[in-house]
Amino acid sequence: MVNSSQFPYFLLTAYLDMGYLKYFCFVIVLLLYIGIVVANALLIVTICMKSSLHEPMYVFLCSLLVNELYGSAGLFPFLLLQITSDTHTVSRSMCFLQIYCLHTYASVEFCNLAVMSYDRYLAICCPLHYKARLTSNKVALLIALTWLYSFLKFLITLCLNLRLTLCGNIIDRLYCHNYYVVKLACSDTTVNNIYGLFGTFLTVLVPLIPILFSYSKILRVCLVGSKETRQKAVSTCTPHIASLINFSFGCCFEIFQSRFNMSSVPRILRIVVSLYFLTIQPLFNPIIYGLRLSKIRQMCRNVLVCKK
Repeated sequence: MVNSSQFPYFLLTAYLDMGYLKYFCFVIVLLLYIGIVVANALLIVTICMKSSLHEPMYVFLCSLLVNELYGSAGLFPFLLLQITSDTHTVSRSMCFLQIYCLHTYASVEFCNLAVMSYDRYLAICCPLHYKARLTSNKVALLIALTWLYSFLKFLITLCLNLRLTLCGNIIDRLYCHNYYVVKLACSDTTVNNIYGLFGTFLTVLVPLIPILFSYSKILRVCLVGSKETRQKAVSTCTPHIASLINFSFGCCFEIFQSRFNMSSVPRILRIVVSLYFLTIQPLFNPIIYGLRLSKIRQMCRNVLVCKK
């Protein structure tokens, strides 16, 4: 049995030999990353600077946008480095750090979207009690719980993975992936598999319950409410629903690709799909919220005008 200490690095084999085209890909990925940072940072600065946006809805949105920057920081600098490298290797410690970063990003994203759905439920179904139920202290507590829950939950998974004895170091991905690392283990992975299923259950079900509850209540109010209530629900819920569907879509693709044999799918398509939820969501959220929410749209214009 080969001890994992003999593998100080992992080899990523999903990168294609593109020759000088790798510099073109580098520029495209760099521009995408710059766009993500600028778009998210602009909305975060706008929300922080304007006191009229210091409402629960926008504070939760700010937390969501910070998470986009966090997840992007875990992928893009690494991706840019690997694109220009001839040897696609990553140290063992950096690999596990990236796994932790990307998995906690996904968990925080789902939990943030769940909290935002609860916020929309209170705003539409209980407008008279909205401020009493969502005080600044409660908002801060919900955001803190969202991040702490996600960070602590995956910390257990990471500790279980670190104790594994690995009999290989080849990962057929563009970045480090928890499932592929566990597949390299030649020691007993029963505990990892059981907790992995339990962790997935928690990651999906815990946010899903408040989302389903909130939208069932919102739908009920819309069916019996006035036209004005329906218009308010559509205008405030559309960005959230679009963000939720987009992220769920990307995560489902990623799970299917990890768990099932996708060799019949063209390699370039598999690469694009594997990066979808990590690259599109961080750009999708600031755009959809910036375009759909008139208050943010106007404030962004004001911030840009002030800077000019």
